Amino acid sequence: MAQQEEDGDKTVATNRKARHTYAVLESLEAGLVLTGTEVKSLRQGNANIAEAFARITRGEIWLEGMHVSPYEHGSYANVDPLRIRKLLLHKKEIRKLVARSQEPGVTLIPLKVYFKKSVAKVLLGICKGKRAYDRREDIARREIERDIKRTYAR
Repeated sequence: MAQQEEDGDKTVATNRKARHTYAVLESLEAGLVLTGTEVKSLRQGNANIAEAFARITRGEIWLEGMHVSPYEHGSYANVDPLRIRKLLLHKKEIRKLVARSQEPGVTLIPLKVYFKKSVAKVLLGICKGKRAYDRREDIARREIERDIKRTYAR
């Protein structure tokens, strides 16, 4: 279910796996083009971005693999849950993303889908894949920090 944050944004879906699998180099906010029933379904928190990624095609950015469940009270207006959705960015931001995505090993991954002042937004991360040893180092670092907090809590 969607949750309300302290700054007024309503988080619909987060990609927790992305921060484990990828190193997020930079992130930026993009608008999301949706149909009417998709918006209603998102407001109910029916979205999954675990397998989603963004692709740049002819100067436009498209979000692929995002699953938005059909609105249960919808009818013929419901669309394909896995359809490709357009992301809205300024040309300058798109050019910057094109340049960054040309680097080897860099992909565009959605980190969070949320509503900001009743407008659907996506937090898009410019990510680079982590190696297995990088993931193990992150886990070891978290465990050390957790142990330090436990010792000081006593």
